Amino acid sequence: MDVTTVWQSGSNSPNTGNNLETIRQWWKASGGQEINWQQRLVPENQDLNALNWEPMKFDEVFLLTNPELRGITLYWYKPGSPQERSITPSKLELNQIQQQLYIFPQSQPGIVIRVAIPKVQYQSLELTCSEVVLGQDGMLVLRDDQQLLEIKAILSPQQRQSLKEAI
Repeated sequence: MDVTTVWQSGSNSPNTGNNLETIRQWWKASGGQEINWQQRLVPENQDLNALNWEPMKFDEVFLLTNPELRGITLYWYKPGSPQERSITPSKLELNQIQQQLYIFPQSQPGIVIRVAIPKVQYQSLELTCSEVVLGQDGMLVLRDDQQLLEIKAILSPQQRQSLKEAI
């Protein structure tokens, strides 16, 4: 599963429209949530993972209000401000697992803005276990025959002992 959705202005990719729609839905769903708004200089090698995303003086944390994507422009309000804000990006990258949107503004090519929802939400599955196996190698296997799901987890000796005690 690809966790990063990329939209780039002028791209000929057949996924461009779908990717922008995915980002639009995420942006809209972020409304009413507290976000971290961080701005950094893009490194020469373009590797965003090399950036220091630790909180800095000018970073902001605020409740994102009325976020919309109209055309290719992102719009939103900050609490206590009657003025609508906007950014037109040249590129957007959405990491759905980490709940982070990277915005590359058209007006500032050397800048990247990261909008992050601080609380990562875990995906939850509910299983009706048809089979549970704990192997000697620490592998715990849970199978749900109805949903055709199999989950494997490698447990440390301490975790295996805790599981045995809990049962």
